Amino acid sequence: MKHLNKILLVALAAAMFSCDDDFEHPVEDFQVTKGDADFSKYIALGNSLTSGYRDNALYHSGQENSYPNMLAGLMKAAGGGEFKIPYMPNDTGGFTDTDIPGYPGKLVLQIVNGSLSPVPTAAGGALDNIAAAGPYQNMGVPGAKSYHLAADGYGNAAYVRLGKANPYFSRFASSGTTSVVKDAVAQDPTFFSLWIGNNDVLGYATSGGVGVDHNVTNNVDAATYGGSDISNANVVKASINGILKAMTAKGAKGVIANIPSVTSIPYFTTVPATPITGLADAQVTALMSAQAYGSYNAGLGKAKAAGLLSDAEYQERLIKFTAGATINGAVIVDKDLTNLAALGLPSYRQTTSKDLIVLTAASLLPKGYGTQIALEDKYVLTAKETAKAEAAVTKYNAAIAELATAYNLAFVDAHAQMQRLSSASGIKFYGQTYTTTFVSGGAFSLDGVHLTGNGYAIVANMFVDAINQKYHSTLRKVYPGDYPGIAIP
Repeated sequence: MKHLNKILLVALAAAMFSCDDDFEHPVEDFQVTKGDADFSKYIALGNSLTSGYRDNALYHSGQENSYPNMLAGLMKAAGGGEFKIPYMPNDTGGFTDTDIPGYPGKLVLQIVNGSLSPVPTAAGGALDNIAAAGPYQNMGVPGAKSYHLAADGYGNAAYVRLGKANPYFSRFASSGTTSVVKDAVAQDPTFFSLWIGNNDVLGYATSGGVGVDHNVTNNVDAATYGGSDISNANVVKASINGILKAMTAKGAKGVIANIPSVTSIPYFTTVPATPITGLADAQVTALMSAQAYGSYNAGLGKAKAAGLLSDAEYQERLIKFTAGATINGAVIVDKDLTNLAALGLPSYRQTTSKDLIVLTAASLLPKGYGTQIALEDKYVLTAKETAKAEAAVTKYNAAIAELATAYNLAFVDAHAQMQRLSSASGIKFYGQTYTTTFVSGGAFSLDGVHLTGNGYAIVANMFVDAINQKYHSTLRKVYPGDYPGIAIP
């Protein structure tokens, strides 16, 4: 993992020396009021971002530092009531059950071969059930897509073992036949927050675009969707509309957020798009030999001569490596290239500045991937795939904005705020700058997708601004520096 280690060392150095230790933390001396809102029964609906998920797991201290818990704390000064969280039974996360694999413990920084690297820990315990101690007000469910929140049986423990239900919701669902929305409505909320829709496109992006874009297929049957598919925008809009209709039926007010660009997070921006450099002359000679990419290039020439490839695609697919300080693209599999399998030619090309190599590929590059071995399609989001993801986000956000107006709700433009966070200037609080830069930016956790306590505090303040503006309340803000970032051993 030398490539990732180098990134981490630079980032950690920046984190240690970029902080302004002389900032003044002002005390805001004003009276907190509820305005036109009623915070006495606040319910938070959403996915992993609402639950407090971070470092690739849901664990106790992460849940404590979720943005809804911060909001609930601020609301108490304005008449807010109890806010219960379905806490995980440990501070590691994950499930040890062998019949529900794929839920490891959280990532932690450890010294591996002399350098710091994110390492997954063993799962903390078996899947438990804490429904009897409910109901719970933080109803964020990791993995939930828009249409999952109203799905009956989404928390059925028997279905979890079949891969047809969500283990996180099964922990606190009131029954095996209920839905997240039904359990929320049963609590007679007076105020709610909703942040959903991100997972309707995120799985496609993080899997390197291996799923199906149902905005292209025009498929609105969500029952047929795979985990890495892009949901049809009409499905997302109808699902969110159904949630809002149920939540506001008895007059509850609320706040809704749109979704950020899924490709501006550290998961896609940490590994350089053209990451191969420092090759020796002997390495280049070996890579371009007839036993390696030389025969592939020759085959491409024959395909072009036969009229099977355009000159543009021929040039795009030629593999070229240069020794020395020159930066080279990584060899990848691109499923959108012309299929030349009949000629024995794989769909190879090298990455360009328009491609996004995912964070998990960082540990593969030092092992010869991208040079001797092509990176699989799942490790790269191409320009075409990025365009599909971003088009979906644009459609979802148009629908969310429309629904916010229709239901007269406070609206958080998380998309615009996350653009600020991903800019070079970032977002500042009392002298401390937060950005999306991996580790040193402070806002994102070790999985490169979910936030740190600092990051969730920034989100909480986004919600506070929207709530205060819409309902004329005067909720205070939180200070992000009071919340945990990445633990450095």
